Amino acid sequence: MRLTLMWEARAVQGRGAELLEWARARVLPREPLRREVFRAPQDRVLVLTWWEAADFGAELPELPEPAPELITRPVHRWRFEAVD
Repeated sequence: MRLTLMWEARAVQGRGAELLEWARARVLPREPLRREVFRAPQDRVLVLTWWEAADFGAELPELPEPAPELITRPVHRWRFEAVD
């Protein structure tokens, strides 16, 4: 199965560029099939990674939590399975 991992964080006001650079600089222990980084209003950063996996609970590398002083709340993480 092909899984997409979503990682989304909201930076402290005015620190969105710093959070974006932090996320872009993170090196995972292995390379995903694909990786895309997005930004949005309110200093939000979204990272999507695509993986081949046996099931939804597969052990896959994920971005860590940034330093608490950089974000306004814990990171949101979701896993999605591609359909069709």
